Amino acid sequence: MELNRFKGQVAVITGGANGIGRACAVRFAEEGANVACLDLAAEANEAAAAECRGLGVDALALSCNVTEPDSLKAAIDAVLARWGRLDILVAAAGIYTGSPLADVSLRQWQRLIDINLTGVFLSNQAVAPILMAQKAGSIINISSMAGKTSWPASAEYSASKSGVIGLTRSVAMELAPFGVTVNAVCPGNTKTDMVRNVAGMIGQRDGMTVDEWLAMRASDCPMKRLAEPWEIAGVVAFLASNDSRYLTGQALEVDGGLVMS
Repeated sequence: MELNRFKGQVAVITGGANGIGRACAVRFAEEGANVACLDLAAEANEAAAAECRGLGVDALALSCNVTEPDSLKAAIDAVLARWGRLDILVAAAGIYTGSPLADVSLRQWQRLIDINLTGVFLSNQAVAPILMAQKAGSIINISSMAGKTSWPASAEYSASKSGVIGLTRSVAMELAPFGVTVNAVCPGNTKTDMVRNVAGMIGQRDGMTVDEWLAMRASDCPMKRLAEPWEIAGVVAFLASNDSRYLTGQALEVDGGLVMS
């Protein structure tokens, strides 16, 4: 890993307390960026920021509800007050719910769309003017393989993640004249608490244990394993680096070949 690609830069990570978001926060800290972790899980969020500080950079843990514009504005204002700049947004905050179509309540649908899609929209909207004024920067939105393919009983999740891809393309077109790149990453099944929770939910419905469901998902993948969070973070870091300055509006599948198969 090339060190210090992001020295002096500032990375903002929504959903930075756990999973892929936390792995991204740590990766940017390892490469010299100051990091702001935005999340509602206060204890885990502070632990993520502390891990980043332990790598020799400055880091903030900021309470933020990505579905509320005022909450996002307060967090971004705190970032600018601390460092006077913002270079990278990783919009990783997200949840999973999934039920047979007939059982999906409007409340369940709206809650997931609010967090997974509206939250990404509001995050992009909050930082775009800053990056446009700087005429530089990167936005990386975390979608999912579910944004490119679907399964039964996952209507709201697949819809939200497909929406993130469409949103990414539009924002990329709007920000491209300002030198700002906007891309999406579509992870496959990754070893996170969220995926284990999904395994518990779907596995119980299908008569499988958590480990049995995860093993089945691993066997579905041509690489025969699940992703590690740091593997997704590595692709996110590439998309924020100078190596990808001519790459925008893309939705990269980081899924071990699952969608292809």
